[in-house]
Amino acid sequence: MPSTPGPPYDGAPAEHGPEHGREHDRERGPEHGHWFQRLHTRVLVSPVGLAWNRGRAMELMHRAMGFAALSLLTLVPLLIVVAAADLASGQGFARWLVQGLGVSEVSEEEVERLFGQPGQALQRTTAFGLTALAAFGVTFGSAVQTGYERAWDLPTARWHTMWRHVVWLAVLVACLLLFVATPAPAESPAMVTALVALGDLIGTFLFFWWSQRFLLCGRIRWRALAPGAVLTALGLLGLRVFSQLVFSPLIASNAVTYGQFGTVLVLQSWLVGVGFVVYGSALVGRLVHERLLDRRLRRAALTGG
Repeated sequence: MPSTPGPPYDGAPAEHGPEHGREHDRERGPEHGHWFQRLHTRVLVSPVGLAWNRGRAMELMHRAMGFAALSLLTLVPLLIVVAAADLASGQGFARWLVQGLGVSEVSEEEVERLFGQPGQALQRTTAFGLTALAAFGVTFGSAVQTGYERAWDLPTARWHTMWRHVVWLAVLVACLLLFVATPAPAESPAMVTALVALGDLIGTFLFFWWSQRFLLCGRIRWRALAPGAVLTALGLLGLRVFSQLVFSPLIASNAVTYGQFGTVLVLQSWLVGVGFVVYGSALVGRLVHERLLDRRLRRAALTGG
């Protein structure tokens, strides 16, 4: 009897052909690895990936640049007048800035040339101008509050919390006055310099720890805010070291190339770095708190507590 015509038999069941092909591809996957996809997934769920994604979500770099712009337009003019009114030191805002940047003597002269004499700023400031400067300075506190709220995914605070911006601004100015009033002597021993630096570090930690709690209207616990305050203090200390190594020679070289505008560019870049540290430290501090909380909950579940 003649055989039924059809496709030649290749030894594999016809009904399992497509499924067998897909199973074969799945078997080859682990062997050949989709390694890039696995690596990408691991990076996304890692602390670095979480920090990167949350930083993009809150537009960290844009907020840092906004921090620098608001600082230059609203906070710096107010601090110039406050520093000029500090008759005890008589140094002016330029000396404040030099101490914060930690620049060399050559760059120090360029910064002082940029801001002029302290007495001139005080003499030419009227009562209306001082009121306007204070009002603009309050908007800076509002911007910092918004950045902290975005770092913690909190809703915007209500309008009646604006008094907190005024109090925060006053405390900020008082802390800056205290900072410039207690500098390390020029030729002091290493132990004295280390103690002054440690005091500045502790003071910075306490200020930003309180700032987060105060500007967030007590919606986040003190314990959760501590990692962000620690990272802010360490980040600003690192930024000061970076300023001595990078920004100090840049001020001197840009002053020769671009004049006083070059000094403004370096100052603006430094303020961007300050904003990045302030907001980024709050964001990473939240991740550290969540990681510690998750570890504590797992330990409690294992011990039955």
